[in-house]
Amino acid sequence: MKTPVIVVAGFLGSGKTTLLNHLLATARGTRVGVVVNDFGSIGIDAMSVAGQVGSTLSLSNGCLCCAVDVSGLDELLGKLVGQVDVIVIEASGLAEPQAMVRLVLGSEHPGVGYGGLVLLVDAAEPPADLARHLRVADLVVVNKVDRVPDASGLLAEVDRLKPGVPVVAATHGRVDPALLFDPRPRQRYGQLSFDDLAEDDEPHAHQAYESVSFTSAQPLNPTRLMAFLDDRPAGLYRIKGFAHFDVPGHRQKFTLHTVGAYLRFERSAWAADEPRLTQLVLIGVGLDAEAVTKALEHCVEPDPASVDPQSMLEVLRYL
Repeated sequence: MKTPVIVVAGFLGSGKTTLLNHLLATARGTRVGVVVNDFGSIGIDAMSVAGQVGSTLSLSNGCLCCAVDVSGLDELLGKLVGQVDVIVIEASGLAEPQAMVRLVLGSEHPGVGYGGLVLLVDAAEPPADLARHLRVADLVVVNKVDRVPDASGLLAEVDRLKPGVPVVAATHGRVDPALLFDPRPRQRYGQLSFDDLAEDDEPHAHQAYESVSFTSAQPLNPTRLMAFLDDRPAGLYRIKGFAHFDVPGHRQKFTLHTVGAYLRFERSAWAADEPRLTQLVLIGVGLDAEAVTKALEHCVEPDPASVDPQSMLEVLRYL
């Protein structure tokens, strides 16, 4: 299982630090590793620090905060894998967002996976060159919407400049962590922490996101699935799960991971007692659950034996 690495970008004052602090404060058992240029950009004083080793602060909730320059970033990512569940990098002060994405995608560590580029936009002061920044964004957070009378014009402009990109309107950087990464399952029993109580006291702190689950005992047609992935629904941010094709020579388990335009399959053997199923979860903002489900149902193949094995090449090129 790869550790997702999420890049957070945005102009000075757009709320990147606020978002990072929010993710750390609402981790709820998920070990978040935050990578910044220096500790001064994070409100460490507001957190309980359990200890410090070199350039790494260990927080009492199991999260880590690391300060590093870009030359040591890839080495740091390799060290963090296994210690945390998700890594979040603040691009400012380290490198341009595009360079950060290339570094993550080019990491030689097998445990590092791309988790998406999240672009924060200040609703009160959007950048003049918004279109240039949107080109690399997988998710857009229009922050500080409480500072403007109506943010609908800016939201429409984002959709016009990059149709289909998922957009979240937020205040104080409050984005549901489950939109960005998979949280650790909460224990059914046990004492609630103060963070749990504080978070539960704000039931409407986050804009809702949509999660669509799809399961099929019947194999999928590789050509039709790739057509779906090449033309993903508007508002879709990421897909996780695995697919079963049952095409001769390709009856393995194909784990699927997408975020934004990024797509990757991993092939592995099914466990002896594991049912041969396709199980996918699609996560985004403003998803049409009925349309998404219908599109995936169209990918089901009633006669997998008739599928040309050559059609699997479309899948295999993303291994």
